[in-house]
Amino acid sequence: MSATLLVTGASGHLGRRVVELLLESHPDSLIVTTREPSKLADLAARGVTVRKADFDDAKSLDAAFAGAERLLLISTDSLDVPGRRITQHRSAVDAARRAGVRHVVYTSLTRPEPGSPVTFAQDHWQTEQALAKSGLGYTVLRNNLYADLLLHSLPQAIATGQLVAATGTGSTAFVTREDCARIAVAALTSTFDGKRTLEVTGPSAVSHAELARLAGELSGRPVQFVPVDAESLKAGMVSHGLPAPMAEVYASFDVAVARGLMGEATGSVAELTGKAPTSVASFLTSHRETLKAAAR
Repeated sequence: MSATLLVTGASGHLGRRVVELLLESHPDSLIVTTREPSKLADLAARGVTVRKADFDDAKSLDAAFAGAERLLLISTDSLDVPGRRITQHRSAVDAARRAGVRHVVYTSLTRPEPGSPVTFAQDHWQTEQALAKSGLGYTVLRNNLYADLLLHSLPQAIATGQLVAATGTGSTAFVTREDCARIAVAALTSTFDGKRTLEVTGPSAVSHAELARLAGELSGRPVQFVPVDAESLKAGMVSHGLPAPMAEVYASFDVAVARGLMGEATGSVAELTGKAPTSVASFLTSHRETLKAAAR
């Protein structure tokens, strides 16, 4: 008999895709949680157990997690108040232990150790430490930057002819959200009950100079990489209307790339799923029309 699986954050982009994949391969014994169950009424109609989970109400998580044996903890998006997210994650880990969960799969961040310049890296690092001390089996999936994010940044670069970044000569082992969903499903449905931490990446790393070249080739409009320092990048984003805290977050990732923290490609996706991850070139080629539209 298969284990009872639980996916948190099931109404988010990653969580929803994980659930759809699970329904294809493991349709039985599936629980999903969300802050607003009404958003997942269609899943309930398909026989999925949908529960409300409020990560700010630690006691409510006991009922939300009851009966689960393997749990996918998708990191929350609570970045508004410093310390809020790590409190939520610790509450979830504690509730998982009380509920008798055997194994937790957690979506972390590439290289979140102390010293990371990424503004919220410590949330992930402290969650990893909470798991390590919990006595639970766990799989930490340290997801690199989503290749999907390039569909937001590259069209603007194509429109202006300039890809501005503070990444220097650093490179990023971008991974698609689809591959992150696939490896999460593989980890959640496996029989592994030990403790492991995996760096989740695409098949190779690319620099922003290479991204500019790819954007130009696929759109038919030349794009030049314009390297700037982090402070100039933040100032530019704020001047274009981005809130300062978000500009700080984006710039911190560029600093991490420049320091070489995001550029190591691993074989984790292929090893767990049996299928190689999608490269940045292949991903962008599949969205060629979006890029070409930005050049018009």
